[in-house]
Amino acid sequence: MTTPLRKSLLVGAAGLSLAGSVAGCAPTAQAGTTDLAKSGSTITGPYKDGTYSADGDYFSPNGGETVGVRLTLSGNAISAVDITVHADNPNTQKYQGEFKDGIAPQVVGKKLDEINVTKVAGSSLTSGGFNKAVEKIKSEAK
Repeated sequence: MTTPLRKSLLVGAAGLSLAGSVAGCAPTAQAGTTDLAKSGSTITGPYKDGTYSADGDYFSPNGGETVGVRLTLSGNAISAVDITVHADNPNTQKYQGEFKDGIAPQVVGKKLDEINVTKVAGSSLTSGGFNKAVEKIKSEAK
């Protein structure tokens, strides 16, 4: 076997090994959780105007997390949003803080039934907790 061919085979095998290792580090779905982006909401408007609060839970590499959500509804649309950071872990605090700073443009002015946040300001896991809290708020606002 020639040296360039041997190097190509070794580089290819190393690349496959690295890809397998990285895939093994990817987060997996936790038992009992629901992907709201796939399942969709079962609760639909109309909703009563007012301000509603709920906590949404989700899993991060640090374990179970919770994020607080407060929405103000007017005419079935979100007129204000506020996020309460409940994290103790500094890394989770960072992501929830970035989510808090970036969520308003994603949801304010939109109909409550139309929102399903997937990633805000680099935080995709906090979005799961936000979506769960929104489902609780929909229930409360009926």
